[in-house]
Amino acid sequence: MTATSAAALPATTDAARAPRRWGAPLWVGALLIILAFLVVYPLLMLFLGAVSDSNPVIDGFGKFNPSLEHFVTVLANENVHLAFLNALLACGGGAALAVVIGLAFSWIVVRTNTPFRGFIAGASMIPLFVPPLVAGVAWSILGSPKTGLLNTSLKWMGIDFRFDFYSMSGLILVFGFYYAPYVYMFTASALRNMDPSLEEASEVSGASAFTTLFTVTFPLIAPAILAGSLLSFVVMLGIYGIPAALGTPANINVLTTYIFKLTAWSPPLYNTAAAVAILLMLVTAILVWAQQRVLSGKSFATVAGKAFRPRSLNLGPWRWFTFGLALVYLFIVVILPTVALIIASTRKFLFFKDFAAVFDMNAYGWSHYASVFDNPLTMLSIWNTLKVGVITAVVGGTLAFAIGYTINRTHVPGRRLIDLLSTIPVAIPGLVVGVAYLWAWIGLPGGLYGTLTILALAFVARFIPDTVKALSTSFMQIHKELEEASWICGRGLLGTIRSIMLPLAKPGVVASMTLLFVLAVRELGSSLFLYTSNTTVMAVLLLDYYEGGNVGKTAAFSLVQTVILGVLLGITNWLSRGAAQGSARAG
Repeated sequence: MTATSAAALPATTDAARAPRRWGAPLWVGALLIILAFLVVYPLLMLFLGAVSDSNPVIDGFGKFNPSLEHFVTVLANENVHLAFLNALLACGGGAALAVVIGLAFSWIVVRTNTPFRGFIAGASMIPLFVPPLVAGVAWSILGSPKTGLLNTSLKWMGIDFRFDFYSMSGLILVFGFYYAPYVYMFTASALRNMDPSLEEASEVSGASAFTTLFTVTFPLIAPAILAGSLLSFVVMLGIYGIPAALGTPANINVLTTYIFKLTAWSPPLYNTAAAVAILLMLVTAILVWAQQRVLSGKSFATVAGKAFRPRSLNLGPWRWFTFGLALVYLFIVVILPTVALIIASTRKFLFFKDFAAVFDMNAYGWSHYASVFDNPLTMLSIWNTLKVGVITAVVGGTLAFAIGYTINRTHVPGRRLIDLLSTIPVAIPGLVVGVAYLWAWIGLPGGLYGTLTILALAFVARFIPDTVKALSTSFMQIHKELEEASWICGRGLLGTIRSIMLPLAKPGVVASMTLLFVLAVRELGSSLFLYTSNTTVMAVLLLDYYEGGNVGKTAAFSLVQTVILGVLLGITNWLSRGAAQGSARAG
């Protein structure tokens, strides 16, 4: 066997090797071209936009006048410095709070005998599915310094304290509440895999359970804590919805809101926006690199070669206290915002002269919902969102399957480059993807800009690393002997994939497509620069309602979007279970 054929997709006969010698380069070449089209070309155009003074709308495609003026302006601009500092403060404070909440919940679920731990584990993941702008809108209704429902309640109770979520502290609190699940996922997994004998040795030495927790348990899972905090920080850094809802009214700009303002000015400052976007991308890339270095470290080994079960700490009566903490968290991040949205969406005027006015049924009605559905853009945005979600799920899922299979199941030359290119978007916030695609397509002939297709392509590029990672787990669970048996029986590559890999990986494929669909439905950042009046999606229309100042319509459409997302999650979860059962029967 030649070196070329050995590196190509496996084969067992000379007749089979010949087409695969040609098939492997064509397969790799096709994937590289697709990834270059989705990732490399937009980023290259973003960079060219930042180092030129050409306007893609006026000058069209291909006309670049090199200039570093915009980079110099950005680096010297005090507004950029302030937005950068605000982003660090908001995301740093939010990540710190997320660590406290996520670590507490992972310890409660994995290491204690708190009742209903399964319920707590599920409830703690709910914030992941709440669109950021919906969360921001809900807390603006609750925590507005003058008309907020929380302040109305405090005034009625005679408590001389007022919440103000239009502030840096408001941003930190909401960020921490809604991105704690990222820390929970990392730390819960680490706690499950940690040998309990290490803690037992500490207690035998006379340390109390509380002392052991802070001197043994948490230090041993420090890499997981750090990785989770860095991931939550990175995600917060690229979020637009929450800073737009809570920071903008108080004139607190972060990098994402500042980029959007640059493109909203007249005339739009596309070059400056590109320069700031690159700055945001570089910061994100450094943090992603730091997280990967933390995860690749080997100095905190806690998993022994012997089998063990994580020990469960008997809290006694205190187990009801920890259960109460879980209920409080669920109340804060789910129930309280939902109640606020319901009140704001059904109340004719969001003004309360006193707390008793909250219960005045004459002040409620369905006028805001009627107004929302009288707007032709509402149904158009719902339909556009569903179409973009389906296109993203199908195209992105298919591409992720091809990439995941190539990376994890073959030894073809070029697979490392495919892995690298498909991982790059991890370090690119959604807003930066939108700016990059704006530069890539707005001046290019062909009419792709302003279509649902460009939205779907941007979403695929944005979320391809998440999908490939989700599918890679499924591929690694399938033994190579099954493929080898198929090849021995004379099946080709596509036949083996169709008859062996796809049926066995079906649950993972459905799960990854479900993930893509949900992410596409709730994505705002990538959409902001790519939509037109005919391609408006729900996330963008919600932002339009909010910026229009009509709180009732905003709350009504927030609930509409949340209900639709919940129904879609239920349907896709049902499909995922069906796929898993079908795969089990096939096995």
